[in-house]
Amino acid sequence: MSLDQVETKFAEQLAIIEKQGTSKRNEQIICAIREASDGYGPRYLLTGQGSKAFLRMNSNSYLGLSLHPCVIKAETEAAEKFGVGPGAVRFISGTYQAHKDLEQKLADFHGRESAMIFSSAYAAMLGVLPQFITTETLVVSDALNHNCIINAIRLAKPAKKVVYSHLDFLELEKILQANSGLFKRVCVVSDGVFSMRGDFAALDKISAICKKFEPGYEQGIITLADDSHGVGSYGKTGRGTEEISQTKVDVLVATLGKSFAVNGGYVVSSAKVIDYLKETTPLYIFSNPITAAEAAAALRAIEIVDSHEGIEKLEKLQRLSKRLRDGLNNNGFETLEGKHPIVPILIRDTRKTSALVKHLFTNAILATGLNYPVVPKGEEEIRLQVSANHTEKDIDYVLQVLSVFS
Repeated sequence: MSLDQVETKFAEQLAIIEKQGTSKRNEQIICAIREASDGYGPRYLLTGQGSKAFLRMNSNSYLGLSLHPCVIKAETEAAEKFGVGPGAVRFISGTYQAHKDLEQKLADFHGRESAMIFSSAYAAMLGVLPQFITTETLVVSDALNHNCIINAIRLAKPAKKVVYSHLDFLELEKILQANSGLFKRVCVVSDGVFSMRGDFAALDKISAICKKFEPGYEQGIITLADDSHGVGSYGKTGRGTEEISQTKVDVLVATLGKSFAVNGGYVVSSAKVIDYLKETTPLYIFSNPITAAEAAAALRAIEIVDSHEGIEKLEKLQRLSKRLRDGLNNNGFETLEGKHPIVPILIRDTRKTSALVKHLFTNAILATGLNYPVVPKGEEEIRLQVSANHTEKDIDYVLQVLSVFS
């Protein structure tokens, strides 16, 4: 047995990836964190960069709770009490009280009957969506949905999949009308907040359209949203796109790994749906859960979000995001209007995007560039992400560095 032949093929594929400029394996490694000081937020030291301290503008920890002393304390105390791993899958002996407490808190937070947690939000989507899809199901999906939704649909192998143009609800309506009576069930699935752009799906419009055409499908139309970038960072109380839209979808998937600062994903819905998923979802049944310590930390993070302190952090996040957007507009950069802490700079050119990422890195700012084929040609961008751990001085420094480039 030898890997020589297949490694030759792998080398060819790696060369193509390098040429495209989409390589992700050469990771920047964080080796230390410096506390906030002198009016600036935390700084991050990277392996191989000596004492150069970086401003992190590409973190999903929107509320900065990964460094919150109460969240750290909750995880530390639970680890000391229960150890560092669950030791089994849920149905054997891997369920701890912290898991149940967290699931109840998530259900309450979202105003649902029940919840279940997964090892990640990606695993949650791969585990959940296929359980609603049969060989008689039509799936309708937004063109900019996250990779986890795309792969969940592939895994499920529905009778038919139709993709509508990004946020084109007139097209969604036409699809449901054209397929009325041809399928027993429909799943309409969308991101809540779209991770590349920071815009969001109007769930109220989607739900209204689905309600209008539901009589044409024997088993109805199920609405499912992944709001991993919305929950905890969007809306007055952090309930995400559902709060912005004033509408609840049938099934909501989200993450513990962004605003809630830990690891894991989850789904909330009716008690009957969650019971069904617990009996049928391989990625839940046959995978270890997050640790009891992570569950305890996530629970504490949700309690903070759902408090006066959380409201203050969300308000600060809004102020800083507006400051960044306004500054970009004043400097002549193209961005998207909105209130989400994902603030894209639309460069629309691969070479210029790569050059700007390098310029930011040279000036001790970590930012993510998105080039073709990750995004379509002409949609190349820098994705900046604001955190409640940032300060006005941090935002002004980013704008100062960008102004030189513009």
